[in-house]
Amino acid sequence: MKHLIYILGILLGCTTLFTSCNGNTYARLLEQEKKNINTYISSHGYEVFEGDEPADDYDWAGHPKAWYKVKGYDYFYYRLDVMGDTTQEAIRPGETAVIRYRRYTLTQPYDTASFWSTLNAPDPLEFAYLTDQSSACVAWHVAIGLMKYPGSQARIICPSKLGFSEEQNSVTPYGYDLKLKIKR
Repeated sequence: MKHLIYILGILLGCTTLFTSCNGNTYARLLEQEKKNINTYISSHGYEVFEGDEPADDYDWAGHPKAWYKVKGYDYFYYRLDVMGDTTQEAIRPGETAVIRYRRYTLTQPYDTASFWSTLNAPDPLEFAYLTDQSSACVAWHVAIGLMKYPGSQARIICPSKLGFSEEQNSVTPYGYDLKLKIKR
């Protein structure tokens, strides 16, 4: 019995050694993800701002390379392209968000979108803002809170921990282009 335990211990130790030597530990994958996000930002010449979220009257159009680092979330970036209809009320928790989105990886050319949904289709993607965690990732809820108004359009850079890739057991950062409608 002692020999069996001894042999199992050696096998377990070798397995651990060989597994850690291939470089695919979760910590290393997260470090690579951070590098991919940073490379994407720098290769596009984006200017990242940190701190409080920009005011509703911030001139995003006048700063085409400006991105906002979302406070409280590591490696999550946001850019508002269209403010939306500010004459209407901002989205409230529990209201239905209707989303059109394009998803793409940060390591492939932008035109290789892995998914492009449609906003006006008979069955667009809908979920309850801040209450439905099964149909939308954390990053989408945060982004919609920043977008606020119907008709707004934004882009986000989303690390795996905040996106759908964590549910797919993947450490892949994604970029998303989002368009928001609110169903009241």
